[in-house]
Amino acid sequence: MPSGPILCVDDEPNNLALLRQILGNDYTLAFARDGEQALRVAAKHTPSLVLLDVEMPGMDGYQVAAALKANAATEHIPVIFVTALNREVDERAGFACGGVDYITKPVSPFILRARVNTHLSLVRASALNSSYQDAIQMLSVAGHYNDSDTGAHIWRMAAYARVLAEAVGWELPRAKLLEQAAPMHDTGKIGIPDAILKKPGKLDAGEWEIMQRHTLIGFEILSRSKAPLFELAAEIALSHHERWDGTGYPHRLAGSRIPESARIVAIADVFDALASRRPYKEPWPVDAVVEKIREGRGSHFDPQMVDAFGNCLPGILEVKRYWDQQEAGPAAATDPPAH
Repeated sequence: MPSGPILCVDDEPNNLALLRQILGNDYTLAFARDGEQALRVAAKHTPSLVLLDVEMPGMDGYQVAAALKANAATEHIPVIFVTALNREVDERAGFACGGVDYITKPVSPFILRARVNTHLSLVRASALNSSYQDAIQMLSVAGHYNDSDTGAHIWRMAAYARVLAEAVGWELPRAKLLEQAAPMHDTGKIGIPDAILKKPGKLDAGEWEIMQRHTLIGFEILSRSKAPLFELAAEIALSHHERWDGTGYPHRLAGSRIPESARIVAIADVFDALASRRPYKEPWPVDAVVEKIREGRGSHFDPQMVDAFGNCLPGILEVKRYWDQQEAGPAAATDPPAH
């Protein structure tokens, strides 16, 4: 979250005093009278936002903005130009050197407060999204910490799930949310003993009962958050081993009682598990994997979901080629598939 001050840069003391009057009761402010001082203050305090005059002696505002954007430590800081110059010409120049907004002098208190609030909200949203991405990475890896043979499985499977979600009619934002949530489907395995997770042979009845608890453990962990991303992840973690005919676990749900998100992930998970190389098996040919999924139509899998999977198979295979190339090494890597 943004925690640094708002840096106000202007060579006129009266202008700085006005900014203090408008913003000082609501925000922590820092001040600079020229470009060089502005860069020193930015390096020391890492401001959350810069209000930057254009016409200043020495370095002008464009040069200051360009220097901020050229420094990895300050390139993320949004810059709003505050100037009395020609609006159209100045806007083009300001945006070209990295500015995010433009306010004309004389400054309107209402407009200034509104613009500052808007851009700080965007910074907060960006920081929150970054935190979510970190949490996704940690929880996804934690669930597979002892599955060293799965490689890129969780990310590849999530990409398959997104393609299938779009094929069954999910809007793009929701499909993207599913792609973010799906890698956390096995988070609950963190609560399963290593002796069971790593057992080379078949699990006995007691061990299998313990293994099935990973769905409940994952739900318990992920449902502690009320954010839509983690609510979806909790839903998937709980139900991705349910089967269409009601013979799955943990609650033996059948048919449409199984959340659609979990029905999507179930197919994506099985496709990737069979189509990928593991230390204990070679990858199945794609035709054989597709046939296996079709055999599960109406028993393991939602029949309409299986049909949609067949329809979107070209997109699934595009994702597979991309991840196969990623695992083959940098020389074979290509751009990710577009959806």
